[in-house]
Amino acid sequence: MAKKIRYQNRIELLQGTLDMLIMRTLQWGPQHGYGISRAIRTGSDDVLTVETGSLYPALHRLEKQGWIAAEWKLSENRQRAKFYRLTAAGRKHLVNEQSRWEEFVKAVSGVMKPAGEQP
Repeated sequence: MAKKIRYQNRIELLQGTLDMLIMRTLQWGPQHGYGISRAIRTGSDDVLTVETGSLYPALHRLEKQGWIAAEWKLSENRQRAKFYRLTAAGRKHLVNEQSRWEEFVKAVSGVMKPAGEQP
């Protein structure tokens, strides 16, 4: 029953948010697509899931921007996989995006819970 409730509470990610989460995941080191998806799901306690149809277009978009780079390697299961890593430009972009995200969260929180308002 708990899994069903969690599934119903999953949140679809906006494109910019997904990009930021992917880059944040890659900040810890190179990773293949499945590993990135798993890290986001695990890090969000199964609230956020990234479907293949969203993940790979995002990875392609980030690679095209020069914020990540990719190379083929063998995975931990000895299967050929494309591993992505954050570039120097990507690290700089992530710092800016994280700052903007924190401003956004603060602004939304201010609207949702105005100072002095009782619940």
